[in-house]
Amino acid sequence: MLPAVIVLACLPVLALHCAADLCNWTGSGFPAGVDRRIVLQVRLRCTEGLVSWVYPGQALRVALEPNLSSIRYNTVCIQPSPSLSGASVFIERAGELELLETEDGGRTGRQVFCFRADGPHSPVIYLQAGTGPQSPGTWVRRTVGFRYELLRNRSVYGGLEPSCRPCNDTELLLAVCSSDFVVRGYIKNVFHDSKRQSSLVEVLTTKVYWQRSGMFEQQMRPHMSPQAWHGHIRTLLQCHVKPGDGQFLFTGSEHFGEAWLGCAPRYKDFLSVYHKARMGRRTSCDFPLD
Repeated sequence: MLPAVIVLACLPVLALHCAADLCNWTGSGFPAGVDRRIVLQVRLRCTEGLVSWVYPGQALRVALEPNLSSIRYNTVCIQPSPSLSGASVFIERAGELELLETEDGGRTGRQVFCFRADGPHSPVIYLQAGTGPQSPGTWVRRTVGFRYELLRNRSVYGGLEPSCRPCNDTELLLAVCSSDFVVRGYIKNVFHDSKRQSSLVEVLTTKVYWQRSGMFEQQMRPHMSPQAWHGHIRTLLQCHVKPGDGQFLFTGSEHFGEAWLGCAPRYKDFLSVYHKARMGRRTSCDFPLD
């Protein structure tokens, strides 16, 4: 069970110690450094954001309560800050703390990790600084924290149920209508990162159908065609992606400022699937064809 603590909520009267909007929170651990029983409590109402804890004290409790009651989010992904060394990340389930991450050799060790949030309660992240109280004259400035994302109905790169198999026709038709990005292009190179257990695919893009943000940028080099775009897409290392000839249709999702690969058929194969689906009126959306 959770220990008996003094919960210090992030309210306007404590503006000296914290600054929050609906998505992000930045606060100081000075109160928790004075009294080890104090746990700073923060409530955030967005599906993604950033938590920054300056002068971390004893503990910080972050409740994620998105103001979207009609949409159910069943997955939470967290990307700890590089300066999280010495701190531990827990999730709170029915009053119990479950360790997710410690930079000092914890049991996950991933740069990004995810957990299910299917229960009746809002997901809660509990950050423990791992240091005892400090006197005002001995405070050393450092910042710990994490970025978070709430997802729904997705198998994400963090390892819920990763799969390297090709998408079937139904999955492909859904992907081109619901992905964060859909682009057509060539694989220029593939770089493997054993530390992150992922591969980085360098893509030269001939057409950007849509993207949620600026993952793919237009080339400004004189020797490049003005229609050429460039970007990078990550995928799991275990998928053994290799450079291939021909054009592909890349789809996927964006997480923490990176594009992650979903379905990626050869473009000619996608055209065949799409034409058959449109003739049978089985398309989920109208896809712009050249």
